[in-house]
Amino acid sequence: MIAGIHASWGLFLYRQVLGIELPWLENVTRASRPKRLPVVLSAAEVRSVLAQLDGTSWLIANLLYGSGLRLMEAHRLRVKDLAIKHGEVIVRDAKGGTDA
Repeated sequence: MIAGIHASWGLFLYRQVLGIELPWLENVTRASRPKRLPVVLSAAEVRSVLAQLDGTSWLIANLLYGSGLRLMEAHRLRVKDLAIKHGEVIVRDAKGGTDA
């Protein structure tokens, strides 16, 4: 990202400010970022990982997987944040500054 900004800034400087054309620059190809696919576990792999856990680790891992909580959101949970009868979890100090 930074290299692209610097290249664009340099090109602007030469063309617009100094009035100098750089014909050799047209043949330069920019490096492209490699495409990265997210790593997604299959349902069987998730079950296998969760089966290795117990206690608090198991509970937090299940909350992370089942509800989509972020790590710090799960660590900040308190018993009063769980509305078992309604099947709800109250997330405080969530990303974005909103409580849901």
